[in-house]
Amino acid sequence: MGEKADVWQGTLALMVLKTLESMGALHGYGIARRIEQTSGDVLSLNYGTLYPALLKLEQEGAIVSEWGVSENNRKAKFYKLTRVGRKQLERETSNWEQTTAILARFLGGTEDPA
Repeated sequence: MGEKADVWQGTLALMVLKTLESMGALHGYGIARRIEQTSGDVLSLNYGTLYPALLKLEQEGAIVSEWGVSENNRKAKFYKLTRVGRKQLERETSNWEQTTAILARFLGGTEDPA
């Protein structure tokens, strides 16, 4: 496979929230692997970007964390979605759908010239 792309600015929080909604509680490594898998291994997630994003989401109340033991029997911090996070996910999903629809109109060339 070719060179992997970085996660686009402004999309990481949405990807993290969606991953936690679909997978349940996960540790940071698991979240990163899942995002990369979901992208078809096109995206590469920088851990220096992921952990500050997780901290920010936790401070906003969108996720909570607790220590547990990973599948490799190692101590790991597991993150899960909160009710605030579900509402944020709904809102951000709607915003991205609207944004991509607008861009599709521009790129599709169906824009009215008048």
